[in-house]
Amino acid sequence: MAAQPEESARSADLQDLELGHKNRTATEMGSNQGADELPCPSNYTSWQECFHEKVQQRCLSLQEKKVRLVQAQKAEEAKVRRREPGDWLARDWYSEEKETLDTRIYLLDNLLPTVMPGVENLLMKVERDHVLVSDQEPARFNPINYLGEYLMRHNPQHSVPTKPGPYLREMKVVSEELKSLQQGTTSQRLAQMKAEAKKKREEREEIERQKAEETARRKEVSAALFKEWTVDEYDRISAALVQSALRSFPDVTDSIPEDMRKGKSSMCLPLLVHSYTEHVSSDKFQEIMEYLHKCAEDFQEATKHDTRRQIFVKLFQMCHYIKVGVLDRQKILALLRSFYNRIRKTDAFWTPREWPIIELQDINLMNFWGSLGDQEVYEELSENLVWSQTEIYEGEISEDELVDDDGQGTDRMSTSATEGVEEMGMSEAETGGISKEENEAAEPSGAEEAPAAEAVQETPASNESHSDQQTSSETRLQGEDLLAAETQNRQDSSTKSSFAASCLTLPQFVQLMDNFVGEDISLPVVKRLAAFIKGEYQQTEKEKKEQLEKVQHMSHVAQRKQLLETLFEKWDSNACGSLELEEVVAVLSTFEGGMGKEALMSAKEQLCSQYPQLSRVGKLAPKAFQTFLELIASKSTGNEDETIDNLVRFLTTNVEQSHTESLQSSARRKWLQDIQQAAESSGTSIEPVYKAVMRALCQDMEAHGDNKRISAYIALLEENWLSPEQGQVCLRYVACTAEDAPHVLNQVLHRDMKGVSFAAIDQGKPIHVPKVQLHGNIHFWNSDRPEEEREGSLLVLPLYDAHWRVFGILGLDTLRDECQKSIFLTHEITFYQGVCHAFSKAYHLICMRENILQVAVTALDWLYPRTPSIQAVTIYLVASDKDKNHALYKVIATDNTGQKEIHSSPVVLLREENLLRDYLFKCKDSSEVTLISVYGEHHIAVPLRDLSRQTLSIFDISIGQHKKLPPQEQKDLQKMLKMAQAACSEILQRSLEETQPTQVLEAERVATMRHAGILFHRFMLQELRECVQKLNAESFAGIKSCEEPPALVHNVVKAVLLLLHPDWKDSEETESWTQCKLKLDDNLIQEIYCFDPTASSVQVQAELLLDLITGVPEAAVWEQDSAPVEYLYQWLHTCLALVEITKSQHTEKTHP
Repeated sequence: MAAQPEESARSADLQDLELGHKNRTATEMGSNQGADELPCPSNYTSWQECFHEKVQQRCLSLQEKKVRLVQAQKAEEAKVRRREPGDWLARDWYSEEKETLDTRIYLLDNLLPTVMPGVENLLMKVERDHVLVSDQEPARFNPINYLGEYLMRHNPQHSVPTKPGPYLREMKVVSEELKSLQQGTTSQRLAQMKAEAKKKREEREEIERQKAEETARRKEVSAALFKEWTVDEYDRISAALVQSALRSFPDVTDSIPEDMRKGKSSMCLPLLVHSYTEHVSSDKFQEIMEYLHKCAEDFQEATKHDTRRQIFVKLFQMCHYIKVGVLDRQKILALLRSFYNRIRKTDAFWTPREWPIIELQDINLMNFWGSLGDQEVYEELSENLVWSQTEIYEGEISEDELVDDDGQGTDRMSTSATEGVEEMGMSEAETGGISKEENEAAEPSGAEEAPAAEAVQETPASNESHSDQQTSSETRLQGEDLLAAETQNRQDSSTKSSFAASCLTLPQFVQLMDNFVGEDISLPVVKRLAAFIKGEYQQTEKEKKEQLEKVQHMSHVAQRKQLLETLFEKWDSNACGSLELEEVVAVLSTFEGGMGKEALMSAKEQLCSQYPQLSRVGKLAPKAFQTFLELIASKSTGNEDETIDNLVRFLTTNVEQSHTESLQSSARRKWLQDIQQAAESSGTSIEPVYKAVMRALCQDMEAHGDNKRISAYIALLEENWLSPEQGQVCLRYVACTAEDAPHVLNQVLHRDMKGVSFAAIDQGKPIHVPKVQLHGNIHFWNSDRPEEEREGSLLVLPLYDAHWRVFGILGLDTLRDECQKSIFLTHEITFYQGVCHAFSKAYHLICMRENILQVAVTALDWLYPRTPSIQAVTIYLVASDKDKNHALYKVIATDNTGQKEIHSSPVVLLREENLLRDYLFKCKDSSEVTLISVYGEHHIAVPLRDLSRQTLSIFDISIGQHKKLPPQEQKDLQKMLKMAQAACSEILQRSLEETQPTQVLEAERVATMRHAGILFHRFMLQELRECVQKLNAESFAGIKSCEEPPALVHNVVKAVLLLLHPDWKDSEETESWTQCKLKLDDNLIQEIYCFDPTASSVQVQAELLLDLITGVPEAAVWEQDSAPVEYLYQWLHTCLALVEITKSQHTEKTHP
């Protein structure tokens, strides 16, 4: 009955709703029929909301009333218990005896609550009437009748119960307790639940108490760290610095909230650490505290280190006379050698004649591979060694001369590391990891990519330099001005220094000086070194002029390169990635009225000889286009620069675009850039590139292709090992649009199957089939598609590599489109060619990285057995992240056993999130080796450089507590790094259009894309060949003079002879030392130089050779102090490694 008002209201609302709906149907619904819009359901459900709201309010009101009533009853009962406690006599009924439990419960529940008040009333009646008084006349009182009358009058089923007394209340409590002992009853389950709840509550309170104590303890421990991290007088530390340290701890990284990752606000250290470690165990927390303690020590050391680096920054500025942004590297190295010769040998300066002060390429080849005969004996440096002051000759410049002209000394340069960290977002994170003053010194510099031979960073800072360039630029014509804004946008925002053998940029100079000084040199000695360099570094006027001219020339070349690239993009309006050679020649033939045709034809002829594939494909890539224009200018009469300027102006006016074409080209170029960006930010994964390609195709079809529905797929050529009778190669479909994945993905197309894909590959040009239903030679992967639905267009485009060799196809069709005229237009086909070009660049970038990683894995496999002092090696790739900022991708990590962990999804390190690993970014910025101690371990960060001599990858080598590797291990590390760098350079060279691959070994001609593992050992073999070739018969005189040489020497010579002549096994030629030493002559040297261990004609008994040299420690070979033995030993191991790789490749071919 209580719900009737609401029901009536609901009915009324429903009637109003139906009426309103009918009215709307008559008026508004008619006008809405053409719009095909459904009415908003919220207008018709308002009555439900009102009804539920009323019911809910009433329910809540009744609930609150009931709660108040129950609470009042409980309060009244509590008041009664306090005023009149229960009678403890009722407790006599409580007993845990099982036999009488049911009886007592029955009595307490059904009988005694009525009988006891009756007995009580009877006794009161007896006492009131004095029935038991003996001196009175016996009363006519029958207690049995009285009790029976009382029980009849107070029947519990019909009478109102009286207010219970203390005895009855306590008896009720006893009854409930007895029921809790009775198994299977509701009371027992309730009592058990209450007991469990009480126990859990107590446990929870205990856990909360322990947690509060642990939290307080952790905050106290964290607060104790505060003094270790504080470096300034304000007792402040940067939250970003602590966050960076915590992120570096592997087990904490996954538990960091995303908002804490980006937070930079200052926070109390205990609270900050607690927010990161709140949910870790006590043992893990203790590990984190020990880790943070090490980080605090590193931070304090970095603060002192920063002071030294600021001194070197100021020194660079003082020696930087002509303000071109570079110093003479060779002069600086000579001064370091001179300074090193004047100090005591006990000082901790790094020897300037050794790596990493000098480059590996500068080490004499014979010394590089020779023994340790003239090497210094290795001694572990003492941790508590106190270095004495350097003894400089009298008359040298004092460190006081490092004071600025305005009177401020070097104290001004010593900015705290805390302030440097707080400004990381604006300084180091964007300008290459240098401190604030380093950034200020390098700020006027515009980093330009220089040629691989000697890269120079352009720094047009001086007025002289600027005025010279301005004077020359006044002669430039309007054509360059039209491209100026676009060219400026192409500049790289990140300052990365290219390594050059002749000069030092600011980051490189600071890092070189830092490596030379080491970690244990005191600040006064550093100041004396700076004063010495400042006083001794001199340049003649001729040297200054030559350096200035060189920098200006490099700057001009870099600007011209950017200008021509921008011109190429403007001409390539459809973003296809290439220009037709004949079209370019036709336009250029009208230059200056056709007066330069002779120079044009001569330049074309030379270009075709430089790029042999041009005569076959007839397409100009950006580099070939630039080379073509430079050849024309060089063969024309007049000034070359002026000719280039005139050509740019002429071509700019001839390739003008309409506004629509410009917008279309801009949008398409953005989509193509997304493909390249996907490759750069994906590490070694190709999947993001596939997705970017499909996305670009769909976006262009929506914007410029009449919104046609297309299917797209990518197929790559691979060798057909499984069924060679169907053709030597086949096409495997590796990517496609999502709708076609069930039918197309991972399918294989052979030459003997229907299709036009192999025709496109053979012809090297796109094939367009306007109507596939009429062609008759089309392969349909979806066999379930009906014949009448197999209508549409098909387009197959070949994929080219840098040498214009086809490695796959990109296919598109419109079978899903319902439009009858769904053909591909010319501008669409041209854009798809651009997609092919962009995909090719991205794909080969990923392949290049995979090959580099394969070289790195091979290098680590070679290194670890020889260098037990190395604790760990981590390899990083330098690439752009999604925001186009340079980041480090952690791709390989190894432990002290050489066990490798290859990350399929690389861990990304950003500079602003890894402040305590800034040494990696300093290595990346300067392209120099970086030596540092972090987390209690000494690290060597070594860059692998690309062709422009900028950092491509980084080897982060941890040598544990050793400050320096033993000489033997140091040499082996240098060998590994030199071979890895040579192999990487070779891989990069092969990706250039104008470079033909160098194939030294037979296996390289067979292995095709699997050559990367061979390159490392091939370069090692080449160097050992050169070393052996420099030997002669006299070089073996020391070995021949031995009547009975050490078994090691005999085994090495025997293994060499058996490798070259397997048929000499168990013959006198190898078993007798007298015969063996006769073979050590010029003929053996020539045989070793020409021997190819990967040749198919070579039969190597690897097990026999390994038995001879396995177990021979390399240290024992070094102890022989014989260069020929060392060369032969290393040559043997290199040949056996190449044999093993070749054997594994043959196995892959047999069992793919």
